[in-house]
Amino acid sequence: MEYQLLAGLTDDDRRAVLSAAVRRRFKRGEVVFHEGDLGDTFHHIARGKVAIRVSTPAGDVATVAVLVRGDGFGEHALLEPDSRRMASVIALEATETIVLSHSQFEELRSVHPTVNDLLIDHLVRQVRRLTEHYTDALFLPAEQRVLKRVLELDDLYGGGEIALTQDDLATIAGTTRPTANRALQRLIDAGQVAASRGRLRVLDRPALERRAR
Repeated sequence: MEYQLLAGLTDDDRRAVLSAAVRRRFKRGEVVFHEGDLGDTFHHIARGKVAIRVSTPAGDVATVAVLVRGDGFGEHALLEPDSRRMASVIALEATETIVLSHSQFEELRSVHPTVNDLLIDHLVRQVRRLTEHYTDALFLPAEQRVLKRVLELDDLYGGGEIALTQDDLATIAGTTRPTANRALQRLIDAGQVAASRGRLRVLDRPALERRAR
């Protein structure tokens, strides 16, 4: 199995990381960790998908991202060993991660210099994703953001059924559910997207891509 986040490491350092890491498996719907938990481990997704969810000031729970194979989460554990989790992570399907603790990471980086690249590469990917979403929030209308997130999710799910609710889509797009529902309904009426309870599927991707231009 290839681990995308380890691609920049030397062969020796990659083997050292995999030897030190613990492999964990999660069932669909299982919580990897809760918002507010002690942040003591970093996870790299080897298989499956997870949702990143945060509590809002109104007391609701919002899905802010979906991560898939090759992504990582929990990086604060490598930077600040006593930090608290800033979000909850839930497995959207059967998921496997490789897990490093702060102490393991510190020991590895002291002996294997390129292990630092693991964290740097992860942070670069995070900054790129967050910057894109922030720019979208500033300059794209809400309905355009919904369309863009639908296309991204279609990529993540490989053109298959997207196992997320319309509430999830709304919060990922940074808008309200009524706005997301109106945007989605237009796509449904045009025959470009199908929706059922907790499920979405893109039916005509070329048409969505034309709308997104």
